Amino acid sequence: MSAPGQRIAVTGANGFVGRAVSRALLARGIAATGLVRAGAACGPDVEVRVVEGLDALGPEAFAGCEAVIHLAARVHVMGEAASQAEAVLEAYRAVNVAGALGAAEAARRAGATRFVLMSSIKALGEHDPGRPFTEDDERRPPDAYGVSKAEAEVRLLEFGSRTGMEVVVVRPPLVYGPGVRANFLAMMNAVARGVPLPLGAIDARRSLVSVDNLASATVECALHPAAAGRVFHVTDGEDPGVAELVRKLGEHLGRPARLVPVPPGWLRGMARLAGKTAQIERLTNSLRVDSSRIRETLGWRAPQTLDQGLAVTAEWYRSKQR
Repeated sequence: MSAPGQRIAVTGANGFVGRAVSRALLARGIAATGLVRAGAACGPDVEVRVVEGLDALGPEAFAGCEAVIHLAARVHVMGEAASQAEAVLEAYRAVNVAGALGAAEAARRAGATRFVLMSSIKALGEHDPGRPFTEDDERRPPDAYGVSKAEAEVRLLEFGSRTGMEVVVVRPPLVYGPGVRANFLAMMNAVARGVPLPLGAIDARRSLVSVDNLASATVECALHPAAAGRVFHVTDGEDPGVAELVRKLGEHLGRPARLVPVPPGWLRGMARLAGKTAQIERLTNSLRVDSSRIRETLGWRAPQTLDQGLAVTAEWYRSKQR
């Protein structure tokens, strides 16, 4: 559904997801324009436009672009000071809410007709309500990052209704793939080093999405007529248990995972003593996400299975260790 000469702007095109989205656009014959700060490097064949920040965006940043994929955001950081909760929330809002709205208005003034917001499953919650989350579930964000994403969704969908801009919201769960950082990389490091992990008794199930699957779905949301004004969850289509996921990673890394079957109640107790309750709650509670809407509405299918996504991630990891 792409047209010759089509161009789409990607804010945050230099990031983990941004690079994958740019590759996916180019693979479909769509020109990619990356809006990034000075000194940031984008992928090959991406037109780079340097911007000072989201609060400084004007229509000229989006000139010639039919649509925008908005990835730039203040990302979630573990352990942000609870004593400064209000200041932390305002910092998230300044970038993730006001910044996103400013970008949408600048894009509209430049003539862009569609704006795709990369949100997060954290707009709904930290763990599922006993069944997979659907797009219609009530937003109950658990922290400042989730609050900012939930507010951005509401404000942008209202903006679209008011102005005619076609706003689309994409909500991924945990994103992994070549170049992944944070907790997923830490887990790979532990498995590769043979560190015993007390996760053998954890049967909580977690939805994931490979970065290439997320990029493919996001591009579809930027192009498909039926996506306008909708919210879509994107996953690999599988919800592995935590222990199962670690075992699969070990298989692909060529290093069997050393899983110790510690009862979840013991883990929670030890976590409280160590001040790591939030991290353990993430591992011991299920976070399943229903992504049937994007398949049924847009006809999208994930290019990679979970095993394929883990395989290319493990290959990237091994290549970095050589």
